[in-house]
Amino acid sequence: MNAAKRIGHRSLWLARRLLSGVIVVWAAATFTFLVQFLMPGERAQIIFNANSGSVGEISRGQLLAINARYGFDQPVFVQYGKYIRDMMHGDLGQSYVQYQPVTGLIVRQIGPTIALAFAAILAAWIITIMTTVLFAGRDNMWSRALGGFQVLLAILPPYWLGTILLVVFAIQLRLFPVVGGNTLMGLVLPTMALALEIYGFLGQAVLSEFTRVLDQPFITSSRMRGTGDFSVRLGHALRHAALPGITLSGWIIGKLLSGAVLIEAVFGRQGLGGVLVAATSTRDVPVVSGVILVSASLFVAASLVVDIAVQLIDPRMKQA
Repeated sequence: MNAAKRIGHRSLWLARRLLSGVIVVWAAATFTFLVQFLMPGERAQIIFNANSGSVGEISRGQLLAINARYGFDQPVFVQYGKYIRDMMHGDLGQSYVQYQPVTGLIVRQIGPTIALAFAAILAAWIITIMTTVLFAGRDNMWSRALGGFQVLLAILPPYWLGTILLVVFAIQLRLFPVVGGNTLMGLVLPTMALALEIYGFLGQAVLSEFTRVLDQPFITSSRMRGTGDFSVRLGHALRHAALPGITLSGWIIGKLLSGAVLIEAVFGRQGLGGVLVAATSTRDVPVVSGVILVSASLFVAASLVVDIAVQLIDPRMKQA
């Protein structure tokens, strides 16, 4: 009976998480739809200017033709319903400038952005684990300096870090390419520019919990049984101390997606960053909306995966 209750509780928890995720994506979709009406200027005029390459007067016939083509002449609720219906079928509309489906444009460019975000969070976790296990909770200058260093990295903008890394390691030392591209070497500097900032937040969360865990009775008992210091830190303390960092990772992934846009622009990488910058400069609203919506969906998916991971790792969560 207890097992059945636990399964029921977990199913209910998962259903609530899925429902909240759907609500977030729906809210993002509604926001991107409303943006089209909040932007100054006639949408037909924006499309006309984007395709003519100049700002000019649009005739009434051209205005009616564009409105009919994109459905702008229909009632707002009809447009909204069609937008939500198309989104549920994976159709994010058509680019005003490139005359291509927005879904296709994003699919072709999202790979490098996901690779950059994944590499950055992986690097941030590696740095966090190494510095925490080696230096946290020790009475030396490195331990005392670690927290301050993490705070410094957390407040530095990633594009500023990226610019410094670019100037020092690409231009001055010539160890990495100036233009990132999609090669493995070209991924290193953008990854570190994102990872160092993320490490600032992640490292503080893990460091604080790790220091607290070191004073717990089970750590003292493990030491009394003859377990070495490194084994205690890596095998016992880190497992418990990592939980706040894992919980924080959902928010971090959302931050990575927005940060990756700026970093891709700094290093000249392919990805959603270039797509978003180009779409913003040409007021290509469907592309901007599509990128925002896809980013929100990835954030929801990542948060769900993180929550499930916490449930599996923390025994107390399993009993909740």
